[in-house]
Amino acid sequence: MRKHLSKIMLVVLAVFIVGATIPENASASSLETTGAVKNEYTYEEAVFITGTPIVFKGTSKDIKITQKESKGKLTETYSLKLTASNGATLTRNIAYESDVVDYATIGQKTSNGVVKKYTEKIVAGKITYTLVDYQFSQGTVTDNRVASDYFSGNVISRKTYSYQTGTGKNAVQNTVTIDTDSRHAGYENFWGATETQITEAVYNYSDGKTSHVKNRLSTSKSRVLNYEENLGSLGSFDGGYAVVSEKDVISEYTYDLASGQKGTIDLDTEYMPTIERLIIPKFRDLSNHYAKQAIEKIYSLGIYNDASNFFSPNTPMKRIDFTAAIGKAVDLRVMAEPKTKKSTTATSVFKDIKRTVKDYAYIESAVNKGIIKGVSPEYFKPDHPITRAQAATIYVRALGLENKAPDPGYITKFKDDAQIPVYARDGIYIVNELGLMTGDPAGRFNPNQPLTRADASVVLERFLNYLESDLKQNYRDDILFFN
Repeated sequence: MRKHLSKIMLVVLAVFIVGATIPENASASSLETTGAVKNEYTYEEAVFITGTPIVFKGTSKDIKITQKESKGKLTETYSLKLTASNGATLTRNIAYESDVVDYATIGQKTSNGVVKKYTEKIVAGKITYTLVDYQFSQGTVTDNRVASDYFSGNVISRKTYSYQTGTGKNAVQNTVTIDTDSRHAGYENFWGATETQITEAVYNYSDGKTSHVKNRLSTSKSRVLNYEENLGSLGSFDGGYAVVSEKDVISEYTYDLASGQKGTIDLDTEYMPTIERLIIPKFRDLSNHYAKQAIEKIYSLGIYNDASNFFSPNTPMKRIDFTAAIGKAVDLRVMAEPKTKKSTTATSVFKDIKRTVKDYAYIESAVNKGIIKGVSPEYFKPDHPITRAQAATIYVRALGLENKAPDPGYITKFKDDAQIPVYARDGIYIVNELGLMTGDPAGRFNPNQPLTRADASVVLERFLNYLESDLKQNYRDDILFFN
């Protein structure tokens, strides 16, 4: 499994549905527990019902998968016609229906579903396995945070097949019931998504024999920022950044079958990567600066929009600029200002920020999402420097990890713990645990010290790496290796 997984340290998957359009409000999780892998064109899954592993394959011509949400009902349909190298065939038609309930006041959503239709037939040699009964129940909860949505859920099912062995007077009617217990967890944000599913199945045959199959499946997608050098040495720039979007899925089956066969089967597939070139930074005051790479990355992504050729890395970062940068970094959705007379008289969220100010929409959205608060209920002090304590608090609120701090009354490890404002204590504890912000060499956090534009860029780069890589590590490799 480790060798199989090593390939995905560089790339990751995403879309785990062939030919489907996922509604914006749909659950991010997959209802199927077959361990199938698929990309834009191919589909593969392993089947163990015959006592011998069979890998069935198909292409986009053989598979149709759709999702549709309407009036709080999410319907998924699957239609597959697959074949194996030994001539075996599998035909399957499914319709799931889930009730999606949005608890907007607490930022959560639940999806609980049942099967509405399930037909399946497997023909292997002279034996036909026909599904005669199917029971299914699924539940998923999603916690919608600003920077990421996190979800977790369970699927349980029971499938009963009938099949005949022998012919004529020697014909025997048999059954096999497959009980499945599956758990899944994942996240989704602007920079990537990962869902990992652990499924255990027990096959109970009518002759008293049993088989056991465990599947570990992980699907992911990621947006990786790469530096591309300019091939021309006399060009106006040395190089620039490109975002490479990559998708990958892996699946491992471990089986112990009634026939006596034991082993593992690994399946994987990749999607065609896509590339997007970004604007080129041309700051003239960063040549030997420690934050040069972080600043240029963030500028290339459009998180900064400085028009000057001078970034002024050692000046304090303004509260308004820092808040706008966080909003852009997590692709915070903002509503376009309606072109009506009413919009010109609408009240600003703070008395000291006009609605006409550049990036005002990000400030308003950040307030509504609970990322930021003013220095008072009515004033934001937009041009004041952002302090390290304020920055730490904003990062943690964006991640939705406020509750990860210990119970109140704890003391941080920093020598200047007594100087940490009460409102920022949890945030500082968590950003340090995540490695986003650390103390100085003397062991102080310096909570009330202004954050320079350079320091803010370095921490923001770490924040993006956390969304891109650290979450994937936790939701993919950690789960797969330790479950």
